[in-house]
Amino acid sequence: MALLLAAALFTAWLAFGLHRNEVNWGSWWTNAIDGWVRWFARWYHRLDGDRIELPEQGGILLAANHLSGLDPFLLISMCNRPLRFLIAEEEYNRFGLRWLFRAAGCIPVDRGGRTDAAFRSAVRALRNGEVIALFPHGRIYLDDQPESRVKPGVLRLAQLSRCPIVPVRLQGVKGVGTVVSSVFLRSHANVKVMPTIDAEITEHHDMRQQLGELLLGRRLEISLE
Repeated sequence: MALLLAAALFTAWLAFGLHRNEVNWGSWWTNAIDGWVRWFARWYHRLDGDRIELPEQGGILLAANHLSGLDPFLLISMCNRPLRFLIAEEEYNRFGLRWLFRAAGCIPVDRGGRTDAAFRSAVRALRNGEVIALFPHGRIYLDDQPESRVKPGVLRLAQLSRCPIVPVRLQGVKGVGTVVSSVFLRSHANVKVMPTIDAEITEHHDMRQQLGELLLGRRLEISLE
């Protein structure tokens, strides 16, 4: 009896997830998780705003501000393509979650300074036409923090891969600054997609500053003056 109940619950979970699924992640169970993530973000966190409509093919860097642990769910829920996240190695190896991060194609980054392997993996993925998502301030970084500049990695990735950057600003998250609480505290989350930044202009002398200000809501557009 217990086995029949478990099978029925799993079948219902799978059917609901696949019904809500919008993007092919390469397997039926990751597609089902995608469907549940989208439902959770849109219903529980009342997610609205801009859809992240990327070209169907070609490598792209998706760069967003980082408010909380909820942020990846919001980006996945609004995007029309699978996202491979650059995430801190300690998060990638978190007990019970590594299998999920690996299945989603996440790339672990050693924040202790040895980033070469992650960097090479990201460039290779971009050249293969995949979408790399990252939070270029390098950690949870709130709008009221004084420094705006992003870390240089996002611009270097764009230059080496010749792929554009799509900036995205996340807002309306409750529990900002937290990893776990923000997932459960109900938000009225919003996504704003800003104009694409071509790889050719990422070498502009103050692009790190401008991109950081854009993501933190301190400017409306990139200026090349």
